[in-house]
Amino acid sequence: MPESWERGEYSISTDRSRLNIELIHDYLSNTSYWATGRSLEVVRRSIENSLCFGIYRNLEQVGFARVVTDYATFAWIADVFVLPEHRRRGLSKWLMEVMIAHPQLQGFRRWVLSTKDAHGLYERFGFIKLHRPERWMERPDPNMKESPDYWLKSDKL
Repeated sequence: MPESWERGEYSISTDRSRLNIELIHDYLSNTSYWATGRSLEVVRRSIENSLCFGIYRNLEQVGFARVVTDYATFAWIADVFVLPEHRRRGLSKWLMEVMIAHPQLQGFRRWVLSTKDAHGLYERFGFIKLHRPERWMERPDPNMKESPDYWLKSDKL
């Protein structure tokens, strides 16, 4: 059942039918540093398989985030953005408050995320550097069509 929260002229909703998929795809594929080149099909599939949060000003979508989770032990926050013209209004902080407090996202062993430039925001919500980074591994796909900047600079590919 979709939920929504109101604050002034803005709202946050988990109603997938309200999401502007084209706007999300455009931002991720053309503006973000982490999803450059992401296809529309991959964006659609990621949305279908995540708990999504849209930020709206009236009917216009102005932000987005999704949580990838098993709803039992683990949550990964991904694809967080607020359009530039709506930044500096506390929307990203409010979005984090809503996500962290969401009733279906409680009691997890671990929440994770990756960021290049928003450490200060996430630290306010209890995020810290990986406690034991030596235990974490990743497997990049050398054939992926996206080109996040850190993959481009990697000497491992």
